[in-house]
Amino acid sequence: MAENRNTTVKLRWDDYILEAVLVLLCVILAFTAPGFATMNNVLNVLRNTSMQGIIALGMTIVVISGEIDLSVGSAVAFAGSLTAVLTKRMVAVGIPLPPAIAVAVLTTLVTGFCMGLLTGLIRNRFKVPTFIITLATMTALSGFSNIITKGFPVSPFPEWFNFIGGGYLFGIPFPAIVFLIIFGLMLFLVRNTTFGRAVYAVGGNEEAARLSGIGVFFTKTMALALTAMLASLSGVMVAAQIMSGTPTTAKGWELDVISAVIIGGASLSGGVGKISGTFVGMLFLGVLINGMTLLNINQFWQYVVRGGLILGAVLLNQIKTMNARS
Repeated sequence: MAENRNTTVKLRWDDYILEAVLVLLCVILAFTAPGFATMNNVLNVLRNTSMQGIIALGMTIVVISGEIDLSVGSAVAFAGSLTAVLTKRMVAVGIPLPPAIAVAVLTTLVTGFCMGLLTGLIRNRFKVPTFIITLATMTALSGFSNIITKGFPVSPFPEWFNFIGGGYLFGIPFPAIVFLIIFGLMLFLVRNTTFGRAVYAVGGNEEAARLSGIGVFFTKTMALALTAMLASLSGVMVAAQIMSGTPTTAKGWELDVISAVIIGGASLSGGVGKISGTFVGMLFLGVLINGMTLLNINQFWQYVVRGGLILGAVLLNQIKTMNARS
């Protein structure tokens, strides 16, 4: 009985290590980084982490299902560019601006969802790893973004559109509110739906899941499609924040997104991960980057620290997995 109690306590502490480190990091930065503890900086961190965090929540179920999506950064740039170009062309033929933007945004989200479906279809039909598929998609979307914008920012948006990416609601950045809403929805999806349970089953043991009657193709494809749509939503919000569709935005975002998922406890082998872990992981990454910037740490050293952090998170997860098996 004593051994069981000790094990329970240990597991409980393991579950909250990241949260404890995040609180400790915030306390240290509050005393060492000038301006870190100000309300303006806190809101700035929330805004900056929210747009990547929205994608990271989707990426979590992709990783849990045993797949990966490297195209989300390019998808953000493409979504913003597509929204701007469609809006500009519809206004040019006489469509009023508000409905033109609404149609452009809806078209962009549907396009993103369909791109995810295509990735899942290729993965299932030809057994090509999603690492390769989305690597190709990342390059292609970057090219398409430059083609439709001719390599220049497209700015057809009115002042009110900025609210989606840069506005405030009740004193909180609107992107942060969207992030929290999607966090709640994804938490419910994973914990309380058949699809959520299927994601874990497929990632844990694909063959066993198939023999149990779970639709492996459907589960993985919907996870990829949902993530692609969330990347498109983030792209629309970025375009609203900078008031233009720009083909060079979100460079390297895929690395930050995947980093947050890994730091949050997900395993790239599949079957392991938590939406709440990714949420905290994204906040941790945002606070760390913000703190290093305020401390004027060289940008190249920032990449070194982030790389070491990712490796440390992977090693920690591996050690926990080995201990669980033993």
